[in-house]
Amino acid sequence: MRTTVIVGGVAGGMSAATRLRRLDERREIIVLERSGAVSFANCGLPYHVSGVIAERGELALQTPERLAARFRIDARVRHEVLSIDRGAKTVVVRDLDRDRLHEIGYDELVLSPGAAPRRPAHIAAGAAVHALRTLDDLDGIMTGLGGVPAGDPAVVIGGGYIGIEIADNLHRRGLSVTIVQRGDQLLAPLDEEMAAPVADHLASLGIGVLLGRSAVEVATDHVTLDDGARLPAALVIAAMGVTPEASLAADAGLAIGDEGGIAVDAFHRTRDPAIFAIGDAVEKADAIDGAGRLVTLAGLANRHGRAVADVIAGDAVPARPSLGTAIVDAAGLTVANVGWSERAAVERGRDVRVIHTHPFSHATYFPGATPLSLKLVVDRADDRILGAQAVGTDGVDKRIDVIATAMSAGLAASALADLELAYAPQYGSAKDPVNMLGYVDRNLANGDDRVIQWHELEHELAAGAALVDVRAEGQLAEGLIPGARWIPVEALRERHAEFGGRRIVVHCRVGQGAHTAARLLAALGHDVVNLDGGYLTWRDGQRARALVGIRLAA
Repeated sequence: MRTTVIVGGVAGGMSAATRLRRLDERREIIVLERSGAVSFANCGLPYHVSGVIAERGELALQTPERLAARFRIDARVRHEVLSIDRGAKTVVVRDLDRDRLHEIGYDELVLSPGAAPRRPAHIAAGAAVHALRTLDDLDGIMTGLGGVPAGDPAVVIGGGYIGIEIADNLHRRGLSVTIVQRGDQLLAPLDEEMAAPVADHLASLGIGVLLGRSAVEVATDHVTLDDGARLPAALVIAAMGVTPEASLAADAGLAIGDEGGIAVDAFHRTRDPAIFAIGDAVEKADAIDGAGRLVTLAGLANRHGRAVADVIAGDAVPARPSLGTAIVDAAGLTVANVGWSERAAVERGRDVRVIHTHPFSHATYFPGATPLSLKLVVDRADDRILGAQAVGTDGVDKRIDVIATAMSAGLAASALADLELAYAPQYGSAKDPVNMLGYVDRNLANGDDRVIQWHELEHELAAGAALVDVRAEGQLAEGLIPGARWIPVEALRERHAEFGGRRIVVHCRVGQGAHTAARLLAALGHDVVNLDGGYLTWRDGQRARALVGIRLAA
């Protein structure tokens, strides 16, 4: 009888354990989990803070007792693995409740230790800083909230997925919440113009957002920022990102990747053929360029847990590279992304074609349609989809999932135009927003349209280009781009001679009407480009740059 020891009993570890049992009834399977619970729903933890998930027990998916009865898995909580002896094929384990050390032998070892939350460098004596990774963390937060009345201040350090979720749920609970984000935007995987509406939305609900500031010290009743300002705080949450728990592997002489995660091959093996690694501690192969990257997503951890069990049982299938598809509920605003941002693509040397659109979630003549903002990043050389981002209230998940599937299948960006998607007016449009991205890309690839991005407009105007606003008159109240001349599309044929030989930049509200204007002006002999995404994208880009260093609140 072989023995498989699994370090870590949450998403990846428990998926590996239960799948392996279904494949091999005779094997001994031991799961060692440092915290006080196994197989809990860590993605649901923030929602118990507000009471959206009312019962804590709903988050505890399994217990060691149920795992033993159903799967004959020996799951041991409060057991920390201290070291690995690869020669002897043993691990040294501390029983945290009894403070005892003992050794356990293995035939295969699966490392799924997860990632550790980062914390502020300076925490004063007596001050409490909470993270949210485990049920133990959740219990600590709920205990801390026990003496905090509604209206008291809370500070969330970090504006990523977890930071936004916990800020939202503390706000729902009635606290006065401020997010402090060191970077110039929330949600670093997004580009700045896509993230700006998220900050504005949170502020409109009364959640403070402070960008471009760092927390340098946490005291018992306040947080000190890098500019010397003090934010009162009855509760402080550290949501500053995570660090892969790779020290156990490194101390055992296993390879560590460039980003600090455990290095594995396509079959989840480390450099030791008896030791495998999965989950947040591991670097995954990036689906775009194959480089090792940290992708801390529960879906991947579960999938790779199942896959590593197949490998151990003799059914080896290589892991698919990771796209990093992610989604978050930002206080009622849904934000999702897949693949690379424009910023990441440019930093990695790609010549990109970028498309912004602002469609509605479904046909506008059917009640309840809500606006979306979509962004597609395409490799100009081969029309490959490099990434996408979406922000809205309805239909965001559907569009990102379709694009993620297209990327996984290797479809070119222009092929999005030909996808046959389900349509009824309450669900979508005859030309779905995903189809429209494909149409726009095809026009650009074929040279039927020429565009500039919102951040390129200033350069165009400085070079002497004329900016023409072709929106309908009723849309002008949304705001104006400085220097623009308003000429509706219907008047262009009569007035086009006013531009002489100047280059023309046309814009409308979202880019579609300006496409018509640009085609008309080009046919009349003008050098013309369209402002991609129109006024709305330009406005969001300008807003992104104006937010840095300003504390937003309703």
